Amino acid sequence: QVQLVESGGGSVQAGGSLKLSCVYFRYTYSTTCMGWFRQTPGKEREAVATIYTDGVTNYKDSVKGRFTISKDAAKNTLYLQMNELNSEDTASYYCAATGGTSKCYSDLVWFPFWGQGTQVTVSS
Repeated sequence: QVQLVESGGGSVQAGGSLKLSCVYFRYTYSTTCMGWFRQTPGKEREAVATIYTDGVTNYKDSVKGRFTISKDAAKNTLYLQMNELNSEDTASYYCAATGGTSKCYSDLVWFPFWGQGTQVTVSS
């Protein structure tokens, strides 16, 4: 079974930064999409950023220019660098991965593998 483990969440003041990490195990598909999603109480889980095996990335409009998704394959680790955080970024953040796929999709149905989540709280 594929396993994903997130870390790096915490509490920061508005304008601050955090870097989330997601270590993955037994994830051996040759062509994949990995991504970060977030969810707040009463709202649907939404895609924040995705990255394909070729390095192509996509971002939610509200985080463009502030968040950066990256992957270090040698370390089996996915990252999300978050800068200029604001109160609307407060949420539980989850890393996720698809099975073999020809491109990235933002719909949750395409991601069968999920981490346990890490809380990010931004105060002002």
